[in-house]
Amino acid sequence: MRIGIIGTGTVGRTLADKLVALGHEVTLGSRTKDNEKALAWAEQAGPNGHSGTFADAAGFGRVVLNATAGTVSLEALRAAGAERLAGKVLVDISNPLVFSTEGTVSLDPVNTDSVGERIQREFPDARVVKALNTLSAPLMVDPGRVPGEHNLFVAGDDAAAKTEVVSLLGEFGWPAEAVIDLGGITSARGMEMLMPFWLQLMRTFGTTDFNYSIKRAG
Repeated sequence: MRIGIIGTGTVGRTLADKLVALGHEVTLGSRTKDNEKALAWAEQAGPNGHSGTFADAAGFGRVVLNATAGTVSLEALRAAGAERLAGKVLVDISNPLVFSTEGTVSLDPVNTDSVGERIQREFPDARVVKALNTLSAPLMVDPGRVPGEHNLFVAGDDAAAKTEVVSLLGEFGWPAEAVIDLGGITSARGMEMLMPFWLQLMRTFGTTDFNYSIKRAG
C-alpha cells in the first residue's frame, strides 16, 4: 500500500521504517524537498522509500499519517493540500503539547476541542482517525517491548476508516482486541489529554517502554 507521512521527526521516521519493512511504499514529507532528515531516510530506506514535500506525501499516499507536532499540524496539512487529502484515511498521531520556559507542559487546544477535531473540521472530506498518540514511537511499531496485554485507542467519525486503521495496526503487531474504539472524533480530546500524564510517568519510570492496560470486570 502507498502511505504518505507528514513529518520527519522521530515518530514519522520510526513509522516509515516499519512500514517499508512490512513491504509498503512510503513517501516521507517535509516542508521542503531538500530536508536533510527526509533525504537521509529515503537514501537508506531502499526502493520503497521516498522523500518529498508535505504535498508530495499527501498526494502519494492512499493512507496519510500526520506525525507532526499538534501545535503545527493544521499548518502542515494546509501545505499538504485539502484536495490531496480528500477521501483518504488521515491518521492523526499528533499531540498539542506546549512547553513553558519553566518546563511545565500544557495543551492547546484542550477540554472543549482537540487537534483531531480541528483537522476533521478544516478537512471535512478527509476520513480522520485519531490513533497512536498515547505511547512512544518504538512501542507503536513493536508492542512486544512491553510484556503482556496492553491497549491502543482510536477515535473517528468514519467506521470504515477506523477498521482500516485497526488492520494497519495489526500489521504492527497489535491484535484487534487490544484496540479500544472510543467513538467519534470528539473522543480525541481525552486521548490528547493523556499526554501530560504520560510525560509524568516517563519521568517517574525513567523509560518510554510502558503503556496503558485497561481491565474490565467480566
